[in-house]
Amino acid sequence: MKVAVLGAGAIGAYVGAALHRAGAEVHLIARGEHLAAMRRSGVRVLSPRGDFTAHPRATDDPYEVGPVDYVFLGLKANSYAAAGPMIRPLLHETTGIIAAQNGIPWWYFHRLPGPYQGHVIQSVDPGGAVTAALPLERAIGCVVYAATEIEAPGVIRHLEGTRFSIGEPDGSLSPRCTAFSGAMVAGGLKCPVEADLRRDIWIKLMGNIAFNPISALTRATMAGICRHRHTRDLVVTMMRETVEVARRVGCDPAISIERRLAGAERAGEHKTSTLQDLEKGKPLELDVILAAVVELADLTGADVPTLRAIHAVADLLDERVRQDLAATG
Repeated sequence: MKVAVLGAGAIGAYVGAALHRAGAEVHLIARGEHLAAMRRSGVRVLSPRGDFTAHPRATDDPYEVGPVDYVFLGLKANSYAAAGPMIRPLLHETTGIIAAQNGIPWWYFHRLPGPYQGHVIQSVDPGGAVTAALPLERAIGCVVYAATEIEAPGVIRHLEGTRFSIGEPDGSLSPRCTAFSGAMVAGGLKCPVEADLRRDIWIKLMGNIAFNPISALTRATMAGICRHRHTRDLVVTMMRETVEVARRVGCDPAISIERRLAGAERAGEHKTSTLQDLEKGKPLELDVILAAVVELADLTGADVPTLRAIHAVADLLDERVRQDLAATG
């Protein structure tokens, strides 16, 4: 099995190291000091489950890699539309693209029976730009339940969780999913193939849609948001509105809000990825997490006043971050 990890950051390098340990031919595509360190010394994984070092190939040029069986996307979803030139050299006739993203994926309504089959969510796939870069027939969904961070260039700190749920848009238990799952398991990770991955997407999104923008707006950790009575109530309201949208597009997350909130609270003094991006001056990954659900509410007629309000102020914050980034070059 030949796998390219495009965007071999904290999650991508962790997955690549695990697959390499399982015997797959792995190519990490990265840049900067992190790439230089991985070329020099491999990927060092520090984990409560045991430290290890892997030495997959690392490059910044996908043409050096050539066609692969799977592309594992470790990029932020707001980078997908521009990823076409990096993806194309990695594709052969049957290459699968495994998108490890938060929020609503561009393939969400692909092969989903019902009134919205084939519908394009513009906040996720504006003008079909993501579909042009990542063809729908290649898409394999992935919901990540692992937390990692880059502790130093080439060094990945695994904090918790090893589950990477994957699934086909049409719900089939395909040979390509089964094969990739087997390689992940051999590398020490959990990788169930789900017949209804959309349920996992909404369960994770229930937390992301509330904690990510609130953390960016308040600079608070997940535990801090939960401890404060008013923000805790705000999270509950946002989760309720999100579940209503999910049900209107035919998916029942089948988890109580109390249980989902308790799971988030156990994360403790954890900074969400959106807060981390804000602190680094990076654009915020809010389109697929928040704007997409507001757009689906418009599509289905769901009443989501709280989601709309948080989206308005978070979108303004993201606009200012992008302006600052443009001004500093």
